[in-house]
Amino acid sequence: MEKRKLLNSELDRKSVDQFKKAEKTPIIVILDNVRSLNNIGSVFRSADAFLIQKIYLCGITAQPPHKDIQKTALGATDTVTWEYVENTVSLVKKLKAEGIKVYAIEQAEGATMLNDFVPEKHQTTAVVFGNEVKGVQQEVVSASDAVIEIPQLGSKHSLNISVSTGVVLWDLFSKLKL
Repeated sequence: MEKRKLLNSELDRKSVDQFKKAEKTPIIVILDNVRSLNNIGSVFRSADAFLIQKIYLCGITAQPPHKDIQKTALGATDTVTWEYVENTVSLVKKLKAEGIKVYAIEQAEGATMLNDFVPEKHQTTAVVFGNEVKGVQQEVVSASDAVIEIPQLGSKHSLNISVSTGVVLWDLFSKLKL
């Protein structure tokens, strides 16, 4: 049986207004000192795809509007709620005080492998992604409730931050919504 690609007009895309009103997936993304504007834009696109509740941009992470963020975000900066917070550790402590579980996405002692992680159904989960070279700051890892690691079997044991975000958001979304 031959398969026909769907046209953009057949994709049932939400308008910005429909997106804003839609029930969100109880996931918050925190970008800790992400330097690549293209990575930031890609994170916005993934957050849009899975109806993520909010993105926090921290430290040196650039903020929209910026042409290099827009180039990869394709308008997702208009749909996904975001906020800039200078200090990631302060944000993590604030979210934890509000009852939100915060997980650093990192390779660390005692980390739970992503495939073994089970998010709580009625609990907002925040996931922290770090700098392209240095990862999530140690003080942020220490302040988090726990660490989730993406299993990797190759020689690099390193994924681009936008890829890591897509992998983690899809995994959590599928466990929470599907």
